[in-house]
Amino acid sequence: MIPQTIGDMTVSRIVEYEGPIFPPGFLFPDADDETLRANADWLQPAFIDPETGHLIMSFHSYVVRTPRHTILVDTCLGNHKHRPQRDFWHMRDGPYLADLAAMGIAPEDVDFVMCTHLHVDHVGWNTRLVDGRWVPTFPNARYLFGRRELEHWQSVAAAGPDAPVNHGSYQDSVLPVVEAGQAVLVDDGHTLDDGIWVEDAPGHTPGNAMVRLKSAQGNAVLTGDTIQHPLQLARPDWSSAFCDDPALSRDSRTRLIEGAADTDTLVLTGHFPDPVAGRIVSAAGGGFRFRF
Repeated sequence: MIPQTIGDMTVSRIVEYEGPIFPPGFLFPDADDETLRANADWLQPAFIDPETGHLIMSFHSYVVRTPRHTILVDTCLGNHKHRPQRDFWHMRDGPYLADLAAMGIAPEDVDFVMCTHLHVDHVGWNTRLVDGRWVPTFPNARYLFGRRELEHWQSVAAAGPDAPVNHGSYQDSVLPVVEAGQAVLVDDGHTLDDGIWVEDAPGHTPGNAMVRLKSAQGNAVLTGDTIQHPLQLARPDWSSAFCDDPALSRDSRTRLIEGAADTDTLVLTGHFPDPVAGRIVSAAGGGFRFRF
């Protein structure tokens, strides 16, 4: 992704993995061949791999830099994390911190880590392994967790204290941050900096959120997993198999799409592939499309 400028803010991306990953029916239980055929002209080859038919998705973080702060939004998969149910997540040893350094950012430079939600693929680099212990990767950062989101996963963990929660990511990527005293619980409307605030978008998870950026020169929304793939622009009613409340997820996604469509709002999602940044536009035959 080419770094995007919104007033005096810049947004860049760090990618951990990108490529064809799931067949449509795996991610979207309501997927049907008729919809896929009807939208193949704009979904292939950028968003659906023509050879395998699998959805092309990216796992990445955003770095938002303002004159005052460096903000990391979502922290991907992480290194050395035990994730045997997903081969490409399991025991990774990737160059994430080197990629951050190439942008001129050391872990100590990050002021805020904002997790749009606490699923395994959005919290991995919250921590790193040091002398056999999981410690916060960004020692000077305040980690912003949605209050409702953290409380949900705390209740899940309390109900099964011996079970790995969320592929084990609660235990190795969330709890160490809380125990280190670096977690800050936030609610709808919480302000990170001038023109940057948190907006609730529940459904994918109970406390799923987005990050809004606004300036006199333009605005953007970092959607997290409120929308996960461009196919949902054709069918906003399709919630993913990983959505906690499919109906509520649909409602949050519909508000996002209808509010951003045919405006100058720059849309930066949690999983759209390169070049990522784009805008939602109305389609002549109904529904919506994504334009890089």
